[in-house]
Amino acid sequence: MTGGRRYTDIIRASQRFDASSHIPFCIAGHHIGWLRKAHAQRLMAWPDVFRRDNDGVHIKETLQTVDVRSGAVDAVIHALYAKGEISSWRNERYAVVTAFDAEPLMTVERAAARYFGITTYAAHANGYCGEGVDGVMWIARRAATKPIDPGKLDNLVGGGMCAGVAPLDTIVREAWEEAGIAADIARRAVATGTVRLLREVPEGVQSEVIFVHDLEVPRDFEPHNQDGEVAEFMCVKITALADMLNEGAEFTLDASLVIRMFLDRGRDIG
Repeated sequence: MTGGRRYTDIIRASQRFDASSHIPFCIAGHHIGWLRKAHAQRLMAWPDVFRRDNDGVHIKETLQTVDVRSGAVDAVIHALYAKGEISSWRNERYAVVTAFDAEPLMTVERAAARYFGITTYAAHANGYCGEGVDGVMWIARRAATKPIDPGKLDNLVGGGMCAGVAPLDTIVREAWEEAGIAADIARRAVATGTVRLLREVPEGVQSEVIFVHDLEVPRDFEPHNQDGEVAEFMCVKITALADMLNEGAEFTLDASLVIRMFLDRGRDIG
């Protein structure tokens, strides 16, 4: 995209998805993901695990429990990973659900979520201090070694939600790992809403719901990365954030949406 990355452009990018070029992925009669056509065809190499009809690709009905489904699909994911068709193994489990508070239909390795186009959940926090002309926001730059969006600007705190972990608990965990924020401060994060992404990405489909939070940090706060996943931090005037977004600063799409929510709540003007 050339020129400024205005809000309409950000929203358009977050919903850049063509259903006609994808195949529904289903479990127990529920449409829970989107497969690229090539991915759908690839899964037919495991007829004991998947079947295909006019409605999409289904996990075989003979696999009836969460554990059995998860184990069968894990074997497929390991095989795809061994052949380089899935990359960046995380050793984190994501719940596959029909809605956020629904019982899991199975769990999958995080690295495979976009391959299957399942809806995942994340929690992000705008780390800020003060308001109006005196207000600032802390921005992180992702490490060059990150498997997704390396080197891009990001929210101070953000991460995917593993199976069974609540949004605020994710904020507390990520706040320490990414910025050295103690749990008693991180738990002050205020939930402010959600943003939804459904878009085509190199790995497949990003279908994600982000739980957005605001976290006011002390004036003398300085972030310190603990896990090696942040290259640097910068403290930016809140009044400059809209210009940074409009002028095409290299924020992740997720962070752009989360920051815009912050600005739309009026914190940029006090």
